[in-house]
Amino acid sequence: MNIGAIFDWDGVVVNSEKAHLKSWEMLAEAHGHTIPANFMADTFGKRNLEIIPNILKWTDDMKLVAEMSDEKEEYYRKIVADEGLPLVDGIEKFLQSLQSAGIPCAIGSSTPRKNLEQALDKLDFGKYFVASATMEDVSRGKPAPDVFLCASEKIGVQPRRCIVFEDSEAGIDAGISAKMKTVAVSTTFPSDFWESRIKGFPDIIIEDFIPMDASIIEGIWKKK
Repeated sequence: MNIGAIFDWDGVVVNSEKAHLKSWEMLAEAHGHTIPANFMADTFGKRNLEIIPNILKWTDDMKLVAEMSDEKEEYYRKIVADEGLPLVDGIEKFLQSLQSAGIPCAIGSSTPRKNLEQALDKLDFGKYFVASATMEDVSRGKPAPDVFLCASEKIGVQPRRCIVFEDSEAGIDAGISAKMKTVAVSTTFPSDFWESRIKGFPDIIIEDFIPMDASIIEGIWKKK
């Protein structure tokens, strides 16, 4: 079957929430701000260029927003270099299964490319992904479908034949808008959150990738 698999990065391939929160806290302290409650849940899947002026409301000077965004990501890369990144359970075995089945995999993420390249090198995961689309490749972040459409184009698979793996609501909505199949990974939000969504369900809800293999993905198209 001509199928493509597109993975968000943070919260899907790697459990990076603690590293991201720590880097945001470092940025806040450096600029005399504080991080609000539920910050990570409210911002997962969104870009810094939207988070800083629209959610944190620290400044609407876009030059300063860009500088603060770069500073935050420098903190993040230093944390990753020092502490590493834990993987989501079962992800490497699942990627190996997709590779063996000839299903091309890509990354579609709001993360900066420098962060992604650092992590892929550190984890030796570049061998599993034939392409990646990051925040630098698109002008609109999730829930706009742009980053996933860019990823599908890079792997040469039509959007309707792609499946997206996401942990954020903005990401699932982006996948649905792209007319792709969607899998919600319950690393950021619990399963009952996805089951109660009013906007529409993802095709599958999983806790992690331990029970997953290529045959399950191929089967999604056979159900409908």
